[in-house]
Order: sequence, then structure tokens, then C-alpha cells
Amino acid sequence: MEKKKPAGQPDKRQAIINGALALFARDGYTRASLDAIAAEAGVSNRTIYNHFNDKAELFQTVIQESTQRVADTVVDVIDRHLSKVVDLETDLVDLGLAWLAVLTSDLAPHFALIRQINAETEHIPPAALRLWQDTGPGRVRRELAARLRQIADRGHLTIDDPTRAAGHLMLLISADNLADRAMLNDKDEVTAMVSAGVHVFLYGYKR
Repeated sequence: MEKKKPAGQPDKRQAIINGALALFARDGYTRASLDAIAAEAGVSNRTIYNHFNDKAELFQTVIQESTQRVADTVVDVIDRHLSKVVDLETDLVDLGLAWLAVLTSDLAPHFALIRQINAETEHIPPAALRLWQDTGPGRVRRELAARLRQIADRGHLTIDDPTRAAGHLMLLISADNLADRAMLNDKDEVTAMVSAGVHVFLYGYKR
């Protein structure tokens, strides 16, 4: 199907995307209707169709834009904490804490959206899933792997496969139980859990 050209004012399109993100994050892809999205965005159904061919295209756009914002933020966190390592363990703990802080930032609706995606993967358009994985987790893992490779090249870590090492670190500092603690603002427990995760990572990879 030929993609329609966006029409109308840019702020209407953004209102649709914002409304769709809120509904998809709350109700999931299957249950969120275009009628409800239009009401949330304060526009008519016709206005939605002026910008998007169907719900699948709107969902893919929401995924792309939301994931891009989150990935940009997390990559900035990685660069800020690992571009110049002073004390590796401290820097990795600080990285983990800053990473988890993103979960409770104004980007929180994105993570609610991802929980919905994980809950109904079989109903999500495959193109949207691929886009999310490549734009979000895939990009973040590649960036983290590159930083870990640089740290290893300076002699601080022993890493044969930086991509696998990045996956291990991501799991150890951003597991679901840590996210729950962050949501509860239990800072002491979050710090303890992240520190333990970093300790396990370094046990496996530090020279």
C-alpha cells in the first residue's frame, strides 16, 4: 500500500503520536482503537488518516520515535560514564544508576509500551518489532559493546566478545527487579543491587 503523505499541521501529527503512545502504553496494541487514540489526541479519525494509513503504521511510527528518544538518552548515559574511566567499578555503578534513572524520567511511558509489546508479541506487526529491536536494544548494546572494547584495549578488562559482554552487563544492571526498586525510589537498595551486578560482571571480565 502506498504510504500517504502527511497533511495538516505538524502539531496535529505530534498530538496523534503522543496520544497513541499513551494509549498503546496503557492498553496495548490490540486493545487501543483509533477512536480512542483520536479522543486522546483531541483530533478526529479523519485527521489520523490524513497522516497514517492505518493503526499498524501509526504504531510503527510511535515505536520508532519513542525508541529513538530513549536510545539517544541511554547512549548519552553510556558516553558520559564510560568515555573516560577513572575508577572502573565506580564508573560502572554510576552508569547503572543513571541508566535506571531513565526508567523514572519523562520517558517512562516508553517502558510501559515495551511491557505491553512483550505481553502481546504475537499480535505486534513484525516490522514494528524489528524496528524496535534494531533502533533500541540493538543500538544500545552495540554502543555499550564499543565502549567495553575500548576499556578492554586499555587493559582494564578481558573480553573476547564485546557484544556478549555488553549483554551480560545490561542484564546485571537493568533487570526487572531493579526497575521495580527504582520505581519505588528505594535508592539504597537500588545502589546495592547495581553494585552487586557490577561486582559479578567484573568478577567475570576484569583482569
